Amino acid sequence: MKKLSTPKRVLSVLVLALALFTAFTAGTVTGYVARPALAAEQPTEFTVFWEAWDIVVTHFVDRDRVDFRRMTYGAIQGMLDSLGDQGHTAFFSPEVAQQENSALEGSFEGIGAYVDAEGEQVKIIAPIRGSPAEAAGLLAGDIVLKVDGLEITGMPQWDVIARVRGPAGSTVTLTVIHPGEMEPVDIEIVRARINVDSVAWARVPESDIAYIQITQFAADTADELRAALQAIRAEADQDRPITGVVLDLRNNPGGLLNQALRVGSQFLPEGAIILNERNAEGRVSNYKSLGRGLARDVPMVVLINEGSASAAEILSGALQDHERAKLVGMTTVGTGTVLVPFTLSDGSMIRLGVTNWLTPDMRLIKNQGIEPDVVVEQGPDVEKIDAYLLQDATGRDDLPQEDLQFSSALMLLEETRAEKP
Repeated sequence: MKKLSTPKRVLSVLVLALALFTAFTAGTVTGYVARPALAAEQPTEFTVFWEAWDIVVTHFVDRDRVDFRRMTYGAIQGMLDSLGDQGHTAFFSPEVAQQENSALEGSFEGIGAYVDAEGEQVKIIAPIRGSPAEAAGLLAGDIVLKVDGLEITGMPQWDVIARVRGPAGSTVTLTVIHPGEMEPVDIEIVRARINVDSVAWARVPESDIAYIQITQFAADTADELRAALQAIRAEADQDRPITGVVLDLRNNPGGLLNQALRVGSQFLPEGAIILNERNAEGRVSNYKSLGRGLARDVPMVVLINEGSASAAEILSGALQDHERAKLVGMTTVGTGTVLVPFTLSDGSMIRLGVTNWLTPDMRLIKNQGIEPDVVVEQGPDVEKIDAYLLQDATGRDDLPQEDLQFSSALMLLEETRAEKP
């Protein structure tokens, strides 16, 4: 079992693999298989539930609409909704649970967008670069109102995911409201197989700065980062020194906590606290940096925004608290619950908030987010610099000029390096 970082008691951030990906953070356990409840443990309130069930099954007029599976899943969803942990604790049907697991492996079929539940609404955190969702015009911050003409506001998350995901080559139409607009628009998307590399890097043209982008914390992210750092070091050994790093965590929805911890260990001193966990009884435990990191001394600036969630918040909060890096951009999502996945007997899954996570300095991030050291507000429709644009650019003039967060990070990094003795 794996723990999630919204945590699967992995710490994994959730990805709604609607094949929309949903993002959740998991810890380092992989999850649990729920054991059957004993009759003696069942509360007396169950009597009322079974009375209601029997009345519906016996007397509801449209018998063909009495679906035991949907009724059961609806009851589970209602139970979880009563906890008031919207956007974190959630239920997934067997089909969606399988998609959730495969999404963290870096390959899935769907539209290719990170999403999150916000109250009764589904919000797009970010489309994946090169995905059908991006090509069709889906934007970070979009609110999804309908799927194929069906209203989804207030619909259980597992039901929404099941309607949006689908095999490569099939189509789905989402009705969305773009950020800052009032009128909804219909966006038709052709689903495809999405392969996601979670780490990419490039040298910033005309500079000695390396840009590293982490799009999610999937199963291979830490290994991909280590390979990138080794490539950067090799390039520096060829008389092309790299003396600073911009780490881009914008629109990173999170992922597996163990990967966030291994990534943090590349940048922080051995033994440094990366994350604190506080359970329902108030007990606090922590996770620390391990091993020898390849980039513990290089000057660094981190980019974050309103789409950075879960494991991305864990990493950026740790780097900020240890004064290892300055953060530039906008306040993050604020997903500070450690989520553990519990697999039920039919393959469905409950992702349950079991602890809250805090930064090394004991800051609670849930519903508050990580605040940047330098605030640079920027709309979701602004073309952002990424590793692929940098790889293709022959000079600074080839790059989009409207990404002020990126240019601000470069300026701050120059100032930081100038201050070093």
